[in-house]
Amino acid sequence: MIDNMSKISAVDVNKLRKATGAGMMDCKKALVEAEGDFDTAVEVLRKKGQKVAANRADRDSSEGAVIARVNDDATVGVIVSVNCETDFVAKNESYVTLANQLADVALAHDSLDSFLAADFNGMSVADKLTEQTGVIGEKIEIGGFERLEGAFVGSYIHAGNKIATLTSLSAGVDGAAEAAKNVAMQAAAMNPIALNEEGVDAATVEKEIEIAKDQLRQEGKPEAMLDNIAKGKLKRFFKDNTLVNQAYIKDGKQSVSDYVKSVDAELSVTGFKRVALV
Repeated sequence: MIDNMSKISAVDVNKLRKATGAGMMDCKKALVEAEGDFDTAVEVLRKKGQKVAANRADRDSSEGAVIARVNDDATVGVIVSVNCETDFVAKNESYVTLANQLADVALAHDSLDSFLAADFNGMSVADKLTEQTGVIGEKIEIGGFERLEGAFVGSYIHAGNKIATLTSLSAGVDGAAEAAKNVAMQAAAMNPIALNEEGVDAATVEKEIEIAKDQLRQEGKPEAMLDNIAKGKLKRFFKDNTLVNQAYIKDGKQSVSDYVKSVDAELSVTGFKRVALV
């Protein structure tokens, strides 16, 4: 039985460090406990992660890295938010690398459950998150998972990995890559609630009409005029809050829809996804 750290080779420690990201002493201790067996040592570190995860279950994991990834054909994209507790961890190079690796895996999956069960270097994604909770000492979890398919899909990740967006266009025409990225930047900056008017749920529409009517009543407008004026205010709400109707951030004289049509007369935005930490 191995009962002395000196009997654990530096090569074995380094191998375990590379596989798990754990610190040198944690790897040594795990290998001692595992009597030098690599796979058992990995399991020891994972169990440590489970204990840490249980102790930190009620912690707020509002920091992290949000990563968007699009396949080589530009027809499928995913966004994964890998959340942690502190900005210090979120900015760590190894943490961002892990988030990017997880996004690569996520690209092949169409649901969060499927993604969490997927293989990640010999263990499930869920187990990898638990392992890293033990390694890092913070609650690590998937805070967001979105997938978008389309004729042409583009992405944008805002500086600092706090916001990521995907947009889909109706065709992969010349200029589609730049247009999709620009529209994805628009979605990141302006945070639309829907693609277009049809995408806004009825409850939101009803609420906005009532807010508009209440404002008009306070201004002393006649009751008979309220419906027509409220419809005008609703139109303004759609312009401000739906992606294709918003003023294009790089040229406020045209809408996002108009900008896309300037790339190709038949081109349109068909969908978007947005995930943000804040």
